[in-house]
This record gives sequence, C-alpha cells and structure tokens, in this order.
Amino acid sequence: MPLMEGKNVLIFGVANHRSIGWAIAQSLSREGAKIILAYQDRMEKYVRELAAKIPGTEVILCDVQDDAQLDAAFAKAGELFGGRIDTVIHSVAYAPASELENPFLETTRAGFQTALDISAYSLIAVAKRAKPYMEASGGSILALTYMASLHVMPKYNVMAVAKAALECNVRYLAYELGEFNIRVNAISAGALNTLAARGVSGFSDFRSQTAVIAPLRRNIEQSEVGDSALFLSSDLARAITGEILFVDAGYNIMGAASH
Repeated sequence: MPLMEGKNVLIFGVANHRSIGWAIAQSLSREGAKIILAYQDRMEKYVRELAAKIPGTEVILCDVQDDAQLDAAFAKAGELFGGRIDTVIHSVAYAPASELENPFLETTRAGFQTALDISAYSLIAVAKRAKPYMEASGGSILALTYMASLHVMPKYNVMAVAKAALECNVRYLAYELGEFNIRVNAISAGALNTLAARGVSGFSDFRSQTAVIAPLRRNIEQSEVGDSALFLSSDLARAITGEILFVDAGYNIMGAASH
C-alpha cells in the first residue's frame, strides 16, 4: 500500500514550482495523499496552475497573518477532507527585503515583528487550528527551517532569529500535542534555489561552496526534501517528534573552518 494512501494533507507556503512546499506536495501525492494547497492572495495564479498538475488537489485562500482567514481555511479544509486532517506542512517564511540587505544591527522593530510573526508564530497558529482535526486519529505537523538558526550566515539576519524561534516552537508543540498522538517536526534543508533564497545576498556563491564542502560533494534538490517530508509524514516515522532533520548532503556537520 502507498505510504500516504487515504491521508489528507494541508500545505501552507507554495508560491511557485521551485517552492519546497510544492516538492513535498508531489512526494506525498505520489504515495496516495489527498492535497489541499493554502495560498496567499498574490500567489493564486501560480498555485492554481500547480494544483492542476495533481488531479483532485484543492486550493484555499489563506494569509497566515490573518486569524479570520486561518479559521476559514481550516474550516474549509475540514469540510473537504471529511473532518480529518492527517498532515499539515508549514513552508512559510518571510522578512522584508531591507532586513536582509542592511546590517543585522540595523534590524527594525517592524521588520523583526513581521519576520517572527509570519515565519515563526504562524506555526503555533496553524497547529492550534489543526489539533481538532487530528486528535481523534493522530497526525503530523512539519515545518521547514534552515541551519542559520544555529550558525551565523551573513545577510540571513532576522530570518535566522525567526528560524531559531520556529525550531523552539517545534519542540514545545511536540511536547504539548504528543498526548494526542500528534507529531511535530522540522526539516532543515540545505541551500536550494527557491524564491526566498534568491532574496539573500551571496546565495549563489554559497550554494556553489556547499557543493564543494558537503560530505556528499553536491547540493541537494527539492525532491530530496520532498521525500524526507514523506518519511516524516508517514507511519514510518510514528515514533519521531520534536526533531530537526537535516537534509543538506551533510553540510551541517562540517567545522567552522570549512564553512
């Protein structure tokens, strides 16, 4: 039987064909999952085009900064899925461009609040609303993070702080939701050519460097993150929660001198 046969999956954060969320949608649907993509208003055209590539995929409008839209999105997903959501994918992150261009010391209060709200708090907001649809039969909540939460990555700035907060959220949510057999994990993906990554100065040089330094001597691809998400979302990972899984060709194990 396919790993996700009969499973209902709600994915936040797909923007285009390079999005990690889209790679995850492809991996999970390949193994039998039913998919709903939650999109931000300005991304509707791209998300609808992608959804059409996976038969039966639905789309729902949702801005994670809007509680009313979050409530409506989960109500609609619950209706479409018959009252049960098995997996929620949180592939959401954002910081104003100026916060990634200016020195970290110049981080603004407004920029900090925006980055933390969208990139970290939204996981809590999503998990809170997912719980009623998962607690009867258990479920999996999966977020996407990056190693800048642990190491200084120049120009990642406030996004690194947001990722650190996100990872802490994963552990606390895993603890509180564990009694309902709801697992919460995150994937720390290596350098990928995504829309978000392109907004970070020096990304292309860093990706080239990664291919030389990583133990596997190469970069990763979106599909490899998708397949790792498949594992964490499936029953194969039924005893794993509160974990940060590195999918980066081993780059994170290398010493500072190598970086």
